[in-house]
Amino acid sequence: MASHVPSETHADLLFRGGRTFTADGGAQPVEAAVAVRAGRITAVAPEAELRPLVGPATEVVDLDGGLLAPAFQDAHVHPTVAGVQMLRCDLSAHRSADACLAAIAAYAEAEPEAEWILGGGWSMDVFPDGIPTRHQLDAVVPDRPVLLTNRDGHGAWVNSRALHLAGLDRHTADPADGRIEREPDGAPIGVLQEGAMELVARLVPVATPEQARAGLLAAQEHLFSLGITAWQDAMIGAFPGNPDNFSVYLDAAGDGSLRARVVGALWWDRERGVEQIPELVERRLRGCVGRFRATTVKIMQDGIAENFTAGMLEPYLDACGCATGNRGLTFIDTEVLREAVTRLDALGFQLHFHALGDRAVREVLDALQSARAANGPGDNRHHLAHLQVVHPDDLKRFAEVDAAANIQALWAAHEPQMDELTIPYLGPERAALQYPFGDLARAGARLVAGSDWGVSSPDPLWGIHTAVNRAVPVQAPNAAADRRPRRPFYPEQALTLAQAFTAYTAGSAWANHLDRETGTVEPGKAADLVVLDRDPFAGPPEEIGDTTVRMTFLDGSPVYAATR
Repeated sequence: MASHVPSETHADLLFRGGRTFTADGGAQPVEAAVAVRAGRITAVAPEAELRPLVGPATEVVDLDGGLLAPAFQDAHVHPTVAGVQMLRCDLSAHRSADACLAAIAAYAEAEPEAEWILGGGWSMDVFPDGIPTRHQLDAVVPDRPVLLTNRDGHGAWVNSRALHLAGLDRHTADPADGRIEREPDGAPIGVLQEGAMELVARLVPVATPEQARAGLLAAQEHLFSLGITAWQDAMIGAFPGNPDNFSVYLDAAGDGSLRARVVGALWWDRERGVEQIPELVERRLRGCVGRFRATTVKIMQDGIAENFTAGMLEPYLDACGCATGNRGLTFIDTEVLREAVTRLDALGFQLHFHALGDRAVREVLDALQSARAANGPGDNRHHLAHLQVVHPDDLKRFAEVDAAANIQALWAAHEPQMDELTIPYLGPERAALQYPFGDLARAGARLVAGSDWGVSSPDPLWGIHTAVNRAVPVQAPNAAADRRPRRPFYPEQALTLAQAFTAYTAGSAWANHLDRETGTVEPGKAADLVVLDRDPFAGPPEEIGDTTVRMTFLDGSPVYAATR
């Protein structure tokens, strides 16, 4: 090794033996090695040029033909909730009603002292019409109350004991922001949609701070194993069965156990109005500790399509294909929404919206347009998540109001919940407007990416695979029960591999206000990097999802290494 190179310039790390996807605008990875010193990238250049930087203490990481890329960032995820669910009755891996019930029975037997049986992750598509019943739960847990949220978090499955404790019967009215699914005589069948969940959830014992912290740290390790070193938690607040995760994050950030870079989206209480803004300002002041920054406000404007609560411009159809009187829900009155968005934008908050139906998307874009007219352009970096149905007239408006499209790519695929519970009730013309990633990119929208875990897998490589192929990889959970040919889901909306990778790296770094530090591989940036076991750019698109993470680095230090 060249002895004339001063030791203080030797690299701490040198990545060699593969290509690097820099995420700085290129369509292909580059033939380059990468040097790191003191947690920062110092050089990206041909390997021969960097050999003099290798000293006695330099760790050389052989990519072995794999790919080096910026570490992934998840712009919409729920790690505290998902982590606690991992430690409770987790149904996310089960693909039949019988398997779910067997898992519930086994969990209840293993936890004889538990006052409630809590957990979630069940998929609507494994039950007829997406509706499990209290009677099924009663057969396996007759003596204790049960509440299990479905995989999207917008519905809960409860047993008769839970309904009795909550005082729910055929005479209980639906709340304004939800629905009690009912038997023919009006009695609750055992599924509570949206705001109706709270009728039972208010009785649920909250996880202890210790349990919530354990969930967060378990989630952090899982995300590290998938190459994710930064995220935006889309739900900072207190929720059924979970304590206020604001305090959980502050404690973990304060003692250094939170190692990831995290932006917290403070929950907007849809039962209140703009009078809550001073409380959000105060939370933001207290909420910047260590690597946690509570600088965002999360506003949920509608529900989901599968239970007909996503806000639509035109009515849902019934099973016969006829229009119903239901256009879904608007959780926040549009005038209140405009005022709140304008005030929060003026105060420098980033706004993170749940907008799934085309009416909700339009309502949010209208509010952002009003805020821009009142406050002028800024750098708050607002983004709309989910975007299942976007009216073509609204595609160009994302760029006009400088709002990012926050995509959950793993959902853009044919699978039972889509084919059986969604498309028939949207109709073919409107169904073709779903998850228009390609049209959004062509209209100039900035794409950022998230998983919505625990709703769906947080694996970015599975999301990237689906964004490119418009079909889930064969090993994804929602592929296991679907043995039909994997026909692409509106393939004209596919992204290129570079576009998808960039959304999960530089795009989400922009949304997280971390783009000056992370998101690309270039000198001066923090060495938040992921080593993949292969170069997905070099193989066929249908094999992208086979790619796995070998190593994850945060500030140049390994936080995950796969066992071989």
